[in-house]
Amino acid sequence: MDQETTHFLKSLGFPEIRIHSSFNHFDFKRPRRRILVIGPMGSGKTEYSSRVWRDSQVALKRSDASARYTSLAGADRRRVFFIRTSLDRERFPDYPSDALPYRGGYERCGQSIAEIQDSFDLEEVIGRNPHVGTWIIDEANFYEERLAYVIENESERRGLIFIFPTLALNFRKEIFNSTTRLLLETATDIFPLTAYCEHPDCLEDSFYTYRFYLNKGEECPALYFDPLIIIGGDKEKSDPREPNYCTRCDTHHYLPGKEYTFLILKPLGDEASSGNLEPLKSELGLIKNSIDDSALYNNFSKKENYTSVMMNALKVPCIAEKALIFLYSEHNLISREQFIFLMDELNLDEDYIKKILKDNRRVL
Repeated sequence: MDQETTHFLKSLGFPEIRIHSSFNHFDFKRPRRRILVIGPMGSGKTEYSSRVWRDSQVALKRSDASARYTSLAGADRRRVFFIRTSLDRERFPDYPSDALPYRGGYERCGQSIAEIQDSFDLEEVIGRNPHVGTWIIDEANFYEERLAYVIENESERRGLIFIFPTLALNFRKEIFNSTTRLLLETATDIFPLTAYCEHPDCLEDSFYTYRFYLNKGEECPALYFDPLIIIGGDKEKSDPREPNYCTRCDTHHYLPGKEYTFLILKPLGDEASSGNLEPLKSELGLIKNSIDDSALYNNFSKKENYTSVMMNALKVPCIAEKALIFLYSEHNLISREQFIFLMDELNLDEDYIKKILKDNRRVL
């Protein structure tokens, strides 16, 4: 890794960590590692985990004497345990319950797999399996921030290895969330992966996960203020209320509405937080009932670089609902009472709102 690249990564907030350019058989001898495997969807993050699992099965066939190189405080790092989230039940519904699933295949983990909800569940599982030295935690960014410090403490205390196949960036091309930032700060190693851009006309490397909707067969990019987390499967969806995901390069990753969010939407939220709800109510009402008259449409129409694909972002349903969720769930600019008032007053889609808030661990 050259010095210029190292300085660039440092400027993005990455800590002093090892950057690897190749993958060898996994080294179970080195303790106290916290390994981030990052990349867009489809880059092979979970497949990396499956290779670690297969390497562990080979390493465990060595003699008992070899355990002195891989064990500390009763935990053998050749013994691997896979932690997954409830998302896998929707993403891979046809796979066995003990599967470590990835696109194109899976590994059977038997009893060495568990599903957790939060860092407290993780502590419990680690406590029940003191002999396990290597832990693979899939989609670690979906857990609360406490997870990063639970992992750091267990790693330093008992020499455990933790591997995180996870998204570092969300569909907005920003650090996914505060949990991701803490995982970056406490990591010892990082393996960055890329994928081919999935635009049909492109073969460039891609670093970014792209969210879009299909409306009557048209590609409709997600707006910048689209909800941060929307839980769903990996199958293509034609319902314009449900997002699709793929990986895209800089050229083909469309993200309309960022300027509108900070120029107009957030200031309306600020004004609402000070007690003046009417301007926000008026804008959300226009978005829902007469979008061509809204400030959102006016902002889009002035953007010379907005192609027809970018303009398609305004063709999906529930845009007003998404704007309201953004202000409430991510930025706490409006109160619960204001949220409920606007939802009722504007006759917004309550079922959609409750589902998205639940996905983002918020409730009314």
